[in-house]
Amino acid sequence: MIYQGNAITVARGGDDIATLNFDLKDESVNKLSSSVVTELEQALQALRSESGIKGLMLASAKDAFIVGADITEFHAMFEQDESEIQTMLEHVHSILNDLEDLPFPTVSAINGLALGGGCEVVLSTDFRVMAEGAKIGLPETKLGILPGWGGCVRLPRLIGADNAIEWIAGGGENRADACLKVGAVDAVVPAEELEAAARDILLRANAGEFDIQARRTEKQSPLQLNAIEQMMAFETAKGFVAGKAGPHYPAPVEAIKVIQKGAGEERARAQAIETKAFIKLAKTEVCFNLVGLFLNDQVVKKKSNRYAKEARPVRQAAVLGAGIMGGGIAYQSASKGVPIVMKDIREEAIQLGLKEARKLFAKQVERGRLTSSGMAEKLTNIRPTLSYGDFANVDVVVEAVVENPQIKGAVLRELEAEVGESTILASNTSTISITRLAENLERPENFCGMHFFNPVHRMPLVEVIRGEKTGDAAVAATVAYAKAMGKTPIVVNDCPGFLVNRVLFPYFGGFSLLVEQGADFQRIDKIMERFGWPMGPAYLLDVVGMDTAVHANEVMAEGFPERMAREGKTAIQVMFENDRLGQKNAKGFYAYEEDRKGKPKKVMDEESGKLVAQVVSSQREFSDEDIIARMMVPLCMETVRCLEDDIVGSPAEADMALIYGIGFPPFRGGALRYIDATGVAEFVALADSLAEELGPLYAPTERLRQMAADGETFYGVAKAN
Repeated sequence: MIYQGNAITVARGGDDIATLNFDLKDESVNKLSSSVVTELEQALQALRSESGIKGLMLASAKDAFIVGADITEFHAMFEQDESEIQTMLEHVHSILNDLEDLPFPTVSAINGLALGGGCEVVLSTDFRVMAEGAKIGLPETKLGILPGWGGCVRLPRLIGADNAIEWIAGGGENRADACLKVGAVDAVVPAEELEAAARDILLRANAGEFDIQARRTEKQSPLQLNAIEQMMAFETAKGFVAGKAGPHYPAPVEAIKVIQKGAGEERARAQAIETKAFIKLAKTEVCFNLVGLFLNDQVVKKKSNRYAKEARPVRQAAVLGAGIMGGGIAYQSASKGVPIVMKDIREEAIQLGLKEARKLFAKQVERGRLTSSGMAEKLTNIRPTLSYGDFANVDVVVEAVVENPQIKGAVLRELEAEVGESTILASNTSTISITRLAENLERPENFCGMHFFNPVHRMPLVEVIRGEKTGDAAVAATVAYAKAMGKTPIVVNDCPGFLVNRVLFPYFGGFSLLVEQGADFQRIDKIMERFGWPMGPAYLLDVVGMDTAVHANEVMAEGFPERMAREGKTAIQVMFENDRLGQKNAKGFYAYEEDRKGKPKKVMDEESGKLVAQVVSSQREFSDEDIIARMMVPLCMETVRCLEDDIVGSPAEADMALIYGIGFPPFRGGALRYIDATGVAEFVALADSLAEELGPLYAPTERLRQMAADGETFYGVAKAN
């Protein structure tokens, strides 16, 4: 054994080929924490001192090669002085440069995911051999940074500037066949042949079949691009990527600038350019929040994994109520391989549900993600029926009938009599109390909520709602089913609106108050979209549907009258009463026309302005900052209350639910991280100033006041400088 550490071992084979093996103890995946990077440095030093080595193979004992750097270290690392971050980056550069400069050929045997820092490690070797199911990529821009361990330098020299820009700015994972096509890897082989193929390539290199020095020189020299080629490769890409990323995500464009500035430089100077840009991005609040988002996502996944481990597998599902929503649920289940029975009492509803599922599968075929035969096979996972005859062996039934407590209650009682005693019933409701719906059930412990967001196939969140009598087994099974469907389940406790809608409707309340005091709804939309929301509140109400919004608002007002009950009509009610329901009937705050792809496109409509004028009680001037504050404070305050009321289990789950469920701007990290970024004391002061005029919807809780007084934050870490 040449070297042995906690994560890395280096052993010499009989043919004098050494194998550096990544196998981080007590972890399911390999990641490059600061301690692992230190081990890599020590392992390379040991290799240099070993005589007679003829080659080095990098391998992994885990299913993934290396998933990247240890992101749990990022917040603390990036809070350091710029000089300390620079020292760290330069140190890693020197380690990977040592790997690249070893006096014998090197190869990476990539058996699984090689992402981020893991990808930058394999880029440092002379050759890369990839298993057929493996993927590599540089996802750093999704964290608000760029590849900082040489990825911006080595990748464009290996696969060309155009391809490198696409990989780095897009941040995606790249399959083996695509990697081979652009020259990122030298061979793709079946997994069982991987190490033999990697070893063979080293032996052939030693036999003189490959010019190792020429390969290294090309990777360490300036890019061979003339002025016109540079302009086409970089300037065009910057415009395209900037338009796609938007103004709030600077990392993709910054990465292109780094590749461009380093294109004419040797390795050392190009790495220095990369380091400088990395530090600049690492100190931004966008990076701080996107890293926090990743960590929150890990918290949510760990919690859902714990629930799912306790559940028996869902082998057969059912959805009660077809139509668009039922068809969407059936599609999602069938597409992920969980057979589903789709029942309705009307044949036309069944046909509508099947049409919806077929339409969604057809789109997958159009995009090349599914073959026609694959579509036909997956459609057989959906079994339509008008009777309960196929329900005896169903593990989970999702009730998705009309949002009416009396109808849902009657349907659930009827359903319970038709299924097995251990079958889990889950209601797809957005507002109706799960505890109330369970009142007339014989087995309320087998019942919970399963709130899908529309459209089902696109929205990642599923709220799993625990009623007062819901048992752990019901929650576990529903979480397991949501995960099997490819969704992110978050468990919440029962209350009016649950978590997401309870938080969303104070936001709409802030919108209604602004409109009443003379703010133009189109201007509000533009300001909130610039703030980072995918659509402004008026546009969002049109998408939700005015009838749905009015109903949900009534539920909220009944449940929280001191904050959410309103006197007089709101603009939302006026729209509803004038049959302006939004996109569903092509007129709401905006009118809607079909674009070339058949999707609704919003256009201005003078009639809506006249109707809104009916509720305007005064005329005031609002700054952009006033509008943002009056929209965001009630949403953030209700999120705080949900956490304090134990509706949601942690700040991480609360923030992820808002990002996945209603499109809260990801780069802002979520409502609670937004409060932390503002400063808890500053946020309380702002809320108090608004509450004096606008009432309890804006008022801070006593617990939040105490947090402000004690200097506490929701995440226990300081915001970025």
